[in-house]
Amino acid sequence: MGHAGMAATVVRYLRSVGSPTTAGPVDALPRPDLRAVRDDERAPVEAAEFRRVLGSFATGVTVITAPGPEADDPPAGFACQSFASLSLDPPLVAFMVARTSTTWPRIARAGVFCVNVLGADQGELCRAFAVSGADKFAGVPYDRAPVSGSPRLDGAAAWVDCAVHAVHTGGDHLIVVGRVTALGTAPTDTAPLLFHRGRFGRLGD
Repeated sequence: MGHAGMAATVVRYLRSVGSPTTAGPVDALPRPDLRAVRDDERAPVEAAEFRRVLGSFATGVTVITAPGPEADDPPAGFACQSFASLSLDPPLVAFMVARTSTTWPRIARAGVFCVNVLGADQGELCRAFAVSGADKFAGVPYDRAPVSGSPRLDGAAAWVDCAVHAVHTGGDHLIVVGRVTALGTAPTDTAPLLFHRGRFGRLGD
């Protein structure tokens, strides 16, 4: 998908959630309900049990960042553990974000993002980016990813610079696919931050 197709995808998403856009006319997607599954369609699984069992799967932890849509706008970012590589050719990654997220529309407007894979000592940084409504970048050192200009956080184990490639619905979340435009790792070998059963850890713990 070229830049025009990527922009159309983002514009369709923004229109589907009622956000203003400045792009030309495109066919708007129908606005989805916040939850795609009706009560009578739900599987007989309690939410607490679902979280408990799925918490047995250890994941890495990332912070997804994006530049402000305009030059003077502040950047956006949120903590995300639902991240995965998706395709080698073309190079694609994916992350999942709640439909109720107030940060995602800002990332969608930017049309680009950077995945910051957090290092083992960045648990507090992750907690800061998990808070809604705060100035998450206050006192946080970062530079700019080379293609998107998204914040690239100091101390991250790795970073992946992306353009929004596609957005799909998945229950009460959105599945955001990014096309990789640049990537790299920390200058020194940095162990990743892990999340398992509701708490942070590191390799060897």
